[in-house]
Amino acid sequence: MSSQQEMVLLDFDHEFKLGGRLPKAEVHFETHGTLSPDGDNAILVCTPLTMDSHVSGEDPSGDPKKAGWWNFLVGAGLAVDTDRHFVICSNVLGGCKGTSGPTSLNPDTNEPYRTGFPEVRVEDMVALQKKLIDHLGVKKLYAVVGGSLGGMQALQWAVAFPDMVERCIAIATGSRLSCQGLAFDVVGRQCITSDPNWKDGEYPLDGEDPVGGLALARMIGHITYISKNIMDQKFGRRLQDGQKGEGFATQFAVESFLKYNSERFIHRFDPNSYLYLSKAMDTFDLEEGFNSLQESLSRAKSRFLIISFSSDWLFTPEDSIQLASCLLQHRLPVTYANIETELGHDAFLIDAPEIQSMKRLVRGFLEPK
Repeated sequence: MSSQQEMVLLDFDHEFKLGGRLPKAEVHFETHGTLSPDGDNAILVCTPLTMDSHVSGEDPSGDPKKAGWWNFLVGAGLAVDTDRHFVICSNVLGGCKGTSGPTSLNPDTNEPYRTGFPEVRVEDMVALQKKLIDHLGVKKLYAVVGGSLGGMQALQWAVAFPDMVERCIAIATGSRLSCQGLAFDVVGRQCITSDPNWKDGEYPLDGEDPVGGLALARMIGHITYISKNIMDQKFGRRLQDGQKGEGFATQFAVESFLKYNSERFIHRFDPNSYLYLSKAMDTFDLEEGFNSLQESLSRAKSRFLIISFSSDWLFTPEDSIQLASCLLQHRLPVTYANIETELGHDAFLIDAPEIQSMKRLVRGFLEPK
């Protein structure tokens, strides 16, 4: 199995959904396996909110924390089998991991775009991915797969390019985010834009940036990724390091956990990119431009696998059932499964015993029919 990371500059002459154009766009992507002579064995993996294109394999430096984020699902002999398929994963448009976004240089000013970058929607992300697979010689996608924001991209692929997608796997996602989910993201973005160092998005990339606001936004986001029961089991109301529970400096165990994860995050992500990507997730609505969700999904021609998790309250099982029901109304082949787990929304990223069923479902769905 061959694998490599690449950067390509593509002609992108694309008008963004909310206005603005990029004549060219850089895309950082990773591939595994070999494209068939007919260009029809490709699987596109779409990334969640803050993941990058490194979907599978070890980190060249040997750091286990930097291994592929879906190492347990994507690889030789795994559910998404890179011995059989040509697997592509790209960084999303608007991010900060090599694909064009707010940190990219504007060729007209030779300065970073910052908030001058066009406002990105999921439709724009998918439009750039289409340019990439055309560039790679892919004639038809054997499958497109993603979880959360990645699942939104997968659904958009099935509706926007119905003749290009044979199979669509949408995990822990929905046709749009609930109002409660929106509320958490709104507060997270407010944390960033209220940070004095944000400076209307014009902060120096090599100086004082609004990491305090970004850390708070990440804490808020992380709360939505795990379930109430798993938080109780892991942390309860315990204090950190045997503290006595007096004074504002006292830390609960859950507080220490959130701080630790947010401190790791601020070293690998850009605040403006977080604003862009979280807003793209919030504004996604598969029904927009149609009279109903049923009408939107009537464009699709794929076979679908829809997976939800019982304890996910960011994208509930009801969200997935709604998708499956609409697809069935149009007599499209759809498999739906709700996996019992206490891991919450992030279950699809965790190699836990109960996630073995997700692996089996994906493997079976990708078998030739």
